[in-house]
Amino acid sequence: MRQRIITGVLAGAFLVALTIVGGWLFTSLLVLLAIIGFTEYAKMNGVKWSHPSALLGYAGVLLFVLPWSEWNMDVPSEMTIMWMLAFLLLAVTVITKNKTTIDGAALMLLGALYVGYGFAAMIDVRGIVPNGLFWTFLSFSCTIASDTGAYFCGRTFGRTKLWPSISPNKTVEGALGGVVLSLVVASVFSLSAPDTIDLPKALLIGLLAAVAGQFGDLIQSAYKRVRDIKDTGTLLPGHGGVLDRFDSWLIVFPLLLLTGLLPA
Repeated sequence: MRQRIITGVLAGAFLVALTIVGGWLFTSLLVLLAIIGFTEYAKMNGVKWSHPSALLGYAGVLLFVLPWSEWNMDVPSEMTIMWMLAFLLLAVTVITKNKTTIDGAALMLLGALYVGYGFAAMIDVRGIVPNGLFWTFLSFSCTIASDTGAYFCGRTFGRTKLWPSISPNKTVEGALGGVVLSLVVASVFSLSAPDTIDLPKALLIGLLAAVAGQFGDLIQSAYKRVRDIKDTGTLLPGHGGVLDRFDSWLIVFPLLLLTGLLPA
């Protein structure tokens, strides 16, 4: 537990500092995390990083997360990236004479989208002009509040299992506590910056962040249960890998952008 707390505090402080600084430092960190996250994903699925399908997955991730517009370079749309990646991965199944199966191709396509677009959304939110820092901290804080509220309310009041076949320790009471605390945090942001966000919109963001964040956690729990592993990696002692720590944010940030709750 001591190691977990120390690692969490140091990693959290480092992330907060780079989030405040923004710019290429923040982007570089998330690009690196995306690469590590996809490496964990490929390893979970028994695919070596040097395999042709994995290399195509890395290419897809980089097409999503690298700041092409800041380099004044045109990049295809997300749909074009996904179609080209799907075509190339399917071509690998032919070239390898089905040593790479269509199931394996689909897994790499899903991983590139899940990891690549998830981290790209975080970069996009930080780059919102104006108030990118505000929107980023709002999104991060609501998701963290949901995790924190779910943990402590679950331990204190938890009686009804939420989804025991996926995550035995999660409870309905904990999930509701996470939603409530996320709404409280969202309200604080609105009250502190009423000219930036009104209360109804803040509450919608808090609600979506809580529900989507908890689903993100459950998604990763379900996947790890299928693969029979405890953690996706060992990057953060006591916390696991990148996908273990960013599972909620990889779902929350894209949804906040796609629903229009955050400025595009």
